[in-house]
Amino acid sequence: MTPILDVILGLVGLGIVIFVHELGHFLAARAVGIGVEAFSLGWGPRLLSWKRGETEYRISVFPIGGYCLMRGEAEFRQAIESKNAEIPRTPGTFHGASPLRRIIVSLAGPLANVVFAAIVFIGVAGVGYDVNTHGNKIVLASDFPLNSPAGAVHRYPADVAGLKTGDTILDIDGKPVADYYMIQEAITENSPGGKLGVYAWIDPVVASVSPASSADLAGIRAGDRIVAVNGTPVDQAIAVMAALGDKPEKAVFTIDRNGMKTDVPLVLSWKDNGESNLGISYGSISHLVRSASVPASIADGLKETGNTFLLTLRSLGIVVRHPTPHAMRLTVQRGDQTLDLVAKPSFDDVNLVNSLSGPARITWIVGNTAVQGMGEGVVSGLAKSFDLLAFLSIGLFIMNLLPIPALDGGQIVLWIVEAARRRPLKAITVWRFQLVGAIFVLALFVLATASDVLWFNR
Repeated sequence: MTPILDVILGLVGLGIVIFVHELGHFLAARAVGIGVEAFSLGWGPRLLSWKRGETEYRISVFPIGGYCLMRGEAEFRQAIESKNAEIPRTPGTFHGASPLRRIIVSLAGPLANVVFAAIVFIGVAGVGYDVNTHGNKIVLASDFPLNSPAGAVHRYPADVAGLKTGDTILDIDGKPVADYYMIQEAITENSPGGKLGVYAWIDPVVASVSPASSADLAGIRAGDRIVAVNGTPVDQAIAVMAALGDKPEKAVFTIDRNGMKTDVPLVLSWKDNGESNLGISYGSISHLVRSASVPASIADGLKETGNTFLLTLRSLGIVVRHPTPHAMRLTVQRGDQTLDLVAKPSFDDVNLVNSLSGPARITWIVGNTAVQGMGEGVVSGLAKSFDLLAFLSIGLFIMNLLPIPALDGGQIVLWIVEAARRRPLKAITVWRFQLVGAIFVLALFVLATASDVLWFNR
C-alpha cells in the first residue's frame, strides 16, 4: 500500500502548482479591472474567510490548489437558464470585459506556472542537490536479459553501435560524462523516452545489509565482495541479479572478506513483483548538481526552463507519432583503446492509455520523490521535490494552452473568435463550447485513471 506520507506530500505539491495557476488568473483579473468574488486556498467547505474590498478570501478544507471565482459567473448561468441570447455585459464582470482582457486573464494562469518553474529552477540551481549514481562504466542489457524468457535474444541500440560490457563512456555528443547520471541526462536530452540498452556497472561490494534480511541472517557484512553465485563467477551487480533469475529458494554466495573467500548459504523468498528478501545494497557515488555562482544559477535556471519546455513538447510527440531517434556520437574507452561510436536510442511501443499519468500516479510520484529526497537531507529533498513541481508546471502550461474547450487555450480561442466577429458570442454558443470541453476533459480523466490503475498493478 502507498505510504500515507507519500500521498500527503504529493497532494501538497500538486496543490502548490494549481494554486500558482489560479493566482495568475486572480492577479491578472485584478490588473485589468475584472472583479473577483472569491479566491480560495484549497477546495471544499471553507474553514476560514475574510473580506477585503469586493473579494472574499477563503481557506478551505482540502489543501489541493485553489480557485478564483470571478464576477459574472452567476449572470452567465442565469442567461443559460432563462435562454437569453446574450450574456449580460455588466462592467467589472468577466464577460463584461473586452475580449483582449479576457484573453489576458486566461493566459495569465499558464504563464504563472512558467514564472514559478523559472524561479524554482533558478533556486534549485543555486542551492543544488546530491544525486546518488554510479560510474560511467556500463553493462549491456543484452548480456543480462533480466525477466526475459530463457533463450530470448535481445538486440538494443548499444549492441548495434558496437558497445560492449565493461566499456567506459567518456563523452556523448562532445559533452564529457563522468557518471551514469550524466549518461542518462544526455540520452534524455537527445531522445526523450529513448533507451540505449545499458546498465550502470556496479562493483558487487556490499555497502549495507538490511536487518533481518536473508543476507543479514547468513552473516554477510558491509565490505564483503560477492565473487560467485552458485559457483558462477560474478564481477558486477547485474550479474548477481542474473544469477538469481530463476528465483531459487536457496543460493550459495561466495564472498571475499579481507582476501579470504567463503561460501555463504542463503535462504531466499520472493514477492510477486520479483523482489527478494536478499537485503544487499551496493555502493554509489554522489553527484552534486549546483551552479557556480548567482549569475550562473540564473542563466542555468532559465536554460533549464527552456530545455524542460522543449523536452515536454518532444515527449508529447512520442504519444501521437512514432518518434525518430537522433544519432548520438559516443567516445568510449575499451581497455587501451579509445573508440568513436554512433548510437540511436530506441523507444518502447507507447499509446495514449499507458502514456497518460492521472492524478493518482502524479500524486504518488511527487510524494515519493519528496520522501526519498528527504532521506538524503532536507535541503536536497526540497530541491528535488520543487524541481519536479517545476517540471509539472511546464507541463501544465503546455496542456492548458491546447485549443481544447474548457481549458485556458480553448477559452482564448473563443475570445479571439469574438474579437474577430466584433460582436458578442451567444450565451448558448459559449455554453455548448464549454460542455464539449467538459466531456473531453472527463474522457481524458477516465483514460488517465485507467492508465494509473495499469501502472500501479504492473
